[in-house]
Amino acid sequence: MIIIPAGTVLAAGPPIKIGALFAVTGPASFLGEPERNTAQMVVDEINKAGGIKGRKLQLITYDTQGDATKAVQAATRLIKEDKVVAIVGPSTTGDTMAVIPLVEKAQIPLVSCAAGIKITEPVKPWVFKTAQNDSLAVAKVYEHLVKRKINKVALLTVSDSFGSSGREQLKTQAAKYGIQIVSDDTYGPKDTDMTPQLTKIRTNQSQALICWGTNPGPALITRNAKQLGLKLPIYMSHGVSSKKFIDLAGDAAEGVILPSGRVLVADLLPNSDRQKKSLMSFVQDYQRHYKTEGDHFGGHAWDAIMLLKSAMVKAGSNSASIRDQLEKTKNFAGIGGIFNYSPTDHSGLSKDAFVLVEVKGKDWKLVR
Repeated sequence: MIIIPAGTVLAAGPPIKIGALFAVTGPASFLGEPERNTAQMVVDEINKAGGIKGRKLQLITYDTQGDATKAVQAATRLIKEDKVVAIVGPSTTGDTMAVIPLVEKAQIPLVSCAAGIKITEPVKPWVFKTAQNDSLAVAKVYEHLVKRKINKVALLTVSDSFGSSGREQLKTQAAKYGIQIVSDDTYGPKDTDMTPQLTKIRTNQSQALICWGTNPGPALITRNAKQLGLKLPIYMSHGVSSKKFIDLAGDAAEGVILPSGRVLVADLLPNSDRQKKSLMSFVQDYQRHYKTEGDHFGGHAWDAIMLLKSAMVKAGSNSASIRDQLEKTKNFAGIGGIFNYSPTDHSGLSKDAFVLVEVKGKDWKLVR
């Protein structure tokens, strides 16, 4: 008989390996860096509290640099070499669409941090997402335009996967809200001057400008618009929902409106808000760890890790069990919203996941 000395702690098993694909460097680093930081912070806290039923989590992170080819290479490594049970990320819609065939074939659950509606529509069995759908963001913007009796708009969207998806939704939903698109132009992800597009917009009948993209492009557009003396109200997408946009756009950002998750204005929410407890915990933890504010994008990673944790606590740590339990998620109060997944909905959020925020005095304020 083997005698175990009193006080000996028995290991519950090897670590549970979770993969992470984030654009930590490159043009999309404003997405990937806070996502990477947040994911590691949350995993460390879970482990400090005892892990998942005594087993520690091991987060294996690769930097995609916002490059679809690198994302595919890293996803392949996570699946074949690292033997992860689930993957969080990637940061961008393009990277996510590139790795979906891999995770579907390997039957590894993927919880993307990107926003493109095509990630989860149509539903793919092994793919979920935490970023709010761009279709919901467009609806939020159009509702506000209707309230302001604005019905003629100019579109300026970036020519990448995120911008193309947003542009498609902006055009698809326009008629429903009585919106007329009088100008529809694009810009390249690496363009550094959008004055030509804005000059054309200045001469048409637009009553507002809607820009859909991720930094730095939208910040450049905002600065260019001010330099041209463009007086139109400017609406941005949730793709710039962080203090980074205000830093990049400077004084020109004043008055810009966009849809965002509640995290940017967590302290302004009433205590009755179902998300406030999670939001304040995340914001304060991130500030303590990284000496800066937690943002909308880090929130996507917080949700992804915590959703996986919840699934593993309830159903175990094999990939199939995690997938099945994710699909049963109901009323999960996260950073991005209240998640309700189902076999027909792997994005899990409603339009209520968004609030409208406006730049005032170099900070975000709620649009009432």
